[in-house]
Amino acid sequence: MFAPADRSRFRDVLVDDAREDADVTGAALVGSAARGTEDAWSDIDLALKLRPAADESAVVERWTERIDAEQGVSDTLDVWSGGVRYRVFLIRSSLQIDVSFWPHDQFRATEDGFQLLFGTANAPTSAADLDLDQTIGMGWLYALHVRSALAREKLWQAVIMLDELRNQIIALACARRGLNPWHGREVDRLPSGELAAFARARTHEVSVAAIHNSQRQLIDLFLAEVELADPSRAARLREPLTTLIQDER
Repeated sequence: MFAPADRSRFRDVLVDDAREDADVTGAALVGSAARGTEDAWSDIDLALKLRPAADESAVVERWTERIDAEQGVSDTLDVWSGGVRYRVFLIRSSLQIDVSFWPHDQFRATEDGFQLLFGTANAPTSAADLDLDQTIGMGWLYALHVRSALAREKLWQAVIMLDELRNQIIALACARRGLNPWHGREVDRLPSGELAAFARARTHEVSVAAIHNSQRQLIDLFLAEVELADPSRAARLREPLTTLIQDER
């Protein structure tokens, strides 16, 4: 397990490396350290602004070799968003390091928590709000898949579909209260009564009876959330989703 003091020291090393890298013209701390909410389990989040003519792939590989030499890299994962590569490093100490490599004309804050260390940043943009239409649509689609999985005697698939349905309900509940559901970041801030309802609706065993019980509770919770977000849509969804519950009795 990494120690917070070691994490802070290595973050300083990375910032110094960025200042000395000819292909990097700006850097910012992002995430919990920039928001002032860092705790013992936080990772390192560093955003790098590349010079216009930089070879992005070469810079990424050079940084990977550097981090491996200094800390020992067990594995990496690349996540792409808006043309920006986020390379996630798993260090042997279990520390997570996220380094994003931004094209020169895209370097900017995209959410709360952006502390510019050097260089300049473009005008910030805000994170997109939850797409309620998409979330509701995915909710009823997962509910349908529970039924078909059960009919095909694929109990594990049914459980997975229930989990996905529950995630859509939680996202709607978070959006209603202005909380961020992304990767569960603020789900724990929901009222205890709502969290208890989600807990009761979970499938605690892989059996037909348990799946049916979870399905009934989750569809009720889903319809209640849709009612709050879009009453007319909830009215249209109530009949087919209630049919799903009745089909399982």
